[in-house]
Amino acid sequence: MAAKRGTDEMRDRVVLGEFGVRNVHTTDFPGNYPGYEDAWDRRRFEEAFRVDIIREEEGALEFDMVGIDAAIANAFRRILLAEVPTMAVEKVFVYNNTSIVQDEILAHRLGLIPIRADPRLFEYRNEGDEEGTEIDTLQFQLKIKCSRNPQAAKESSDPNELYFNHKVYSKHMTWVPLGNQTDLFPDGDFRPVHDDILIALLRPGQEIDVLMHCVKGIGKDHAKFSPVATASYRLLPDITLLQPIEDEAAEMLQKCFSPGVIEIQNIKGKKVARVANARLDTFSREVFRHEGLKNLVRLARVRNHYILGN
Repeated sequence: MAAKRGTDEMRDRVVLGEFGVRNVHTTDFPGNYPGYEDAWDRRRFEEAFRVDIIREEEGALEFDMVGIDAAIANAFRRILLAEVPTMAVEKVFVYNNTSIVQDEILAHRLGLIPIRADPRLFEYRNEGDEEGTEIDTLQFQLKIKCSRNPQAAKESSDPNELYFNHKVYSKHMTWVPLGNQTDLFPDGDFRPVHDDILIALLRPGQEIDVLMHCVKGIGKDHAKFSPVATASYRLLPDITLLQPIEDEAAEMLQKCFSPGVIEIQNIKGKKVARVANARLDTFSREVFRHEGLKNLVRLARVRNHYILGN
């Protein structure tokens, strides 16, 4: 039984030690372990594989993929970064720009502003097309001019009091329907994802007047089309207490891990440590710095359980 437990650990866990990491390579290929059926089987894969949505927010998604290898998890990460289409500013027509920001820098900044628009509603623009159409282009206008506030106190030095429109934000971008887009998208609420992205600073008399064309694209062509700020994955942490840890040792153990990983319970007047949520840990391995604790804890990661999030 001990030999089988050791084999299972080698197959299923990546073990973190004080000075190294063991079992880093996948070894469950056919014939490597006598008594184990490791030949790929579709039915067995379907039974073991699952996707669990852990956290879904407007700007973040965290989900688990269980029963796969690193190659599949990495493929999903790369797809999120490079192959999921979005809409982004592709062309900027500058009619007037007297701000301190040069035209090309302004165009670059506008291109990186994320646009709230469902790319499934649009077609890819054909290469070489100079003019956009209602089926492949979204048009935005940014027209703003800074002026002095005549009601501002003379002794004031605060630009927010002295000037009107001295900060140009993404909220100042307005959708200008092309062709019959008003009929195609009667509920179209096309706008930047965030209203508070600072584009430029102006002073009285300075103005910006530009027209933008947004097209459908993928991150592989340009980073501005990537729908995620970052996409990464990690293996699910697995923390095992090898024996009861009590009182001062329990409090010290709690400090060795990220908040929420170790909790202390009061059992018969004693403070007893238990693993509450290993998922929260970043595995700093701080526990191995303490002689009285390092042999009481086993740190590992579940080899086929991937946490993906941005």
